[in-house]
Amino acid sequence: MEWVLLGILLVLAIWVITIYNKLVALRNRFKNAFAQIDVQLKRRYDLIPNLVETAKGYLAHERGTLEAVIAARNSASSATQRAAANPADGEAMKQMMAAEAGLTGAMGRFFALAEAYPDLKANQNMMQLTEELTSTENKIAFARQGFNDSVMTYNTAIESFPDNYVAGFGSFPAATLLEATESPEERKAVKVSFT
Repeated sequence: MEWVLLGILLVLAIWVITIYNKLVALRNRFKNAFAQIDVQLKRRYDLIPNLVETAKGYLAHERGTLEAVIAARNSASSATQRAAANPADGEAMKQMMAAEAGLTGAMGRFFALAEAYPDLKANQNMMQLTEELTSTENKIAFARQGFNDSVMTYNTAIESFPDNYVAGFGSFPAATLLEATESPEERKAVKVSFT
């Protein structure tokens, strides 16, 4: 009788350990997916000052727009650093999404303004930076999709029976999906073509 009880406890312990390890793996997977976003966002943050610097000579009297882009870039960069420190922190993720929305809006105004300057549109450096930015935006979108897929898998696991009991005891909070925070007007794609 004691052996049977000991066997049941052993099977139960192995079962709990297996679920716990699976949840750890899923949490690490979505953290890795966020790291991929972080890499692409840093690349974009590095491109933006070069873009603004290239445009300065042409848009000298549009200083407010250029400063707004840099301020939005700095705000988004800071928010991303906070979110990267703990991608499971829902509040940090929401702040990052809001800062990214602000950057998208500022970049949209920048490109709308730049459209009015044919010499700027024809500038080789500006065209190259714009192409790199477009490529980076595509990579960011792909990385965000991978992150959201990983978060969805993780959240489904921590909400499913019997994993939800282990998640409750093991401190596995739900992760936040990256969602658009802009208004319908701001959701329009930023056009970065100078051709």
